[in-house]
Amino acid sequence: MIPKIPFGRTGHSSTRTIFGAAALSEVTQDEADRTLEVLLEFGINHIDTAASYGDAELRIGPWMHGHRNNFFLATKTGQRSYAAARDEIHRSLERLRTDHVDLIQLHNLVDAGEWEEALSDGGALDACVEAREAGLVRFIGVTGHGTPIAAMHLRSLNRFAFDSVLFPYSWITMQDAHYAEDVEALMEVCVKRDVAMQTIKSIAARPWNGRPRTHAPWYEPLDDHHAIDAAVGWVLSRPGVFLNMVSDIQLLPKVLDAAARVVEEPATQEAYGEELARLQLEPLFV
Repeated sequence: MIPKIPFGRTGHSSTRTIFGAAALSEVTQDEADRTLEVLLEFGINHIDTAASYGDAELRIGPWMHGHRNNFFLATKTGQRSYAAARDEIHRSLERLRTDHVDLIQLHNLVDAGEWEEALSDGGALDACVEAREAGLVRFIGVTGHGTPIAAMHLRSLNRFAFDSVLFPYSWITMQDAHYAEDVEALMEVCVKRDVAMQTIKSIAARPWNGRPRTHAPWYEPLDDHHAIDAAVGWVLSRPGVFLNMVSDIQLLPKVLDAAARVVEEPATQEAYGEELARLQLEPLFV
């Protein structure tokens, strides 16, 4: 089983591996239902989806009838204006077949212009706050990709008391010294303010760069058992962070199996890093 730790100041203890439901964006309901069984087998109690993840919300919806109380349920809006975000939040609730989600997140808030629009009066944040006041959402977070995002999250936390952040965090990503400095500064603030830290791209190996795609993600993921162990172990050896899983239902069991085993037989982040340094990993974000 995967251990649980407090998800920031929300009062919920989430499994350290969170199901990233982008993996359900282009699957059948039968495939999604089989994935649910894997989540239940490993005791996963936190689902992270988004309005923009294809059919993911529609695939999760049927699970909610019998399992809503089993999961901390998070989704995201990529809209930047109040009206568009309000409408998207209501549409997500309909698709998810629930009267509330636990966490609504401003999705990929990295562009400076979009950031200003979303966090100003009449922006998407107003819709999130309104939804929280109406009991449609319980908490509000912010997410993002790319090397500028850690610094942008710091700006976001200084503008509003977000309950969670989500950002890339892997051995290869942290070889960028400037990004690593920003991440460490972000983590320091999150620890002080009890903001939940979600991380993505744990098993990213390199961009496809024209090679034939053999897996669902937009990047080439690690698929070797030992390599996944090292990548997952590297992330989970950092106290307090959550690992949002790869968007590929075929790789999901490997990641969960790695997470369960590295907890039982942990190594240091340095030791995992030495293993990963022997692989030909390439950064996704430059």
